[in-house]
Amino acid sequence: MEDVQIREVRRGEKGRVHISFETGITVSLYRSEIRSLSLQEQRILLTEEAYLPWTVYQKILTEIVGLRAKKRAMFLLEKMDRTEKQLYDKLMQNGYPEECVAAAVDYVKQYHYIDDLRYAKQYVRYQQQKKSRQRLKMDLMQKGVAKDVIEQALEEEFASDERAKIEELLKKRHYDYACTDRREQQRTYQFLMRRGYRSGDILAVLKAGETFAEE
Repeated sequence: MEDVQIREVRRGEKGRVHISFETGITVSLYRSEIRSLSLQEQRILLTEEAYLPWTVYQKILTEIVGLRAKKRAMFLLEKMDRTEKQLYDKLMQNGYPEECVAAAVDYVKQYHYIDDLRYAKQYVRYQQQKKSRQRLKMDLMQKGVAKDVIEQALEEEFASDERAKIEELLKKRHYDYACTDRREQQRTYQFLMRRGYRSGDILAVLKAGETFAEE
């Protein structure tokens, strides 16, 4: 492979040096990481417009920055469980090159440190008493979980009675079936719809409550 030209060298905070290559990739290196290279490699790396040997360029991406990205991924997962997309986005926010981020995510997936199905099933298991099936689905989609994975998790874990949860919410809101006018019914209906409950379940509970109140 051909050598890679260094386009820009910038000094950053905490002793970091930001180096941009003609490939479009920018890496942030600590001084200790730069010192791990030979003196000649260091000189080239810190010289704008110089050409860095391809082998050294790959070493930086895999053995230095790439290794750091993997350690960062492990640290983030020790702090809290994340979906694949959440981990990917967090590493990108931390300033790692996309190539290093992808490799780090593949690494932790290989050892099952991240598993979107496991995450989704756990989320459904612990949140289903507070959220509707639709709300759980929407939440997981926002977290980047694939639709087929979400459906599997819901199929295996979701066991809540939607109508019972609607009734519980109405009790907490001190909803009075007998004394509620049309406008309040509409507000309550919209509130429950925003929570992700299905129209049929909402109307069934409201109708049943009204019938009971009339008796």
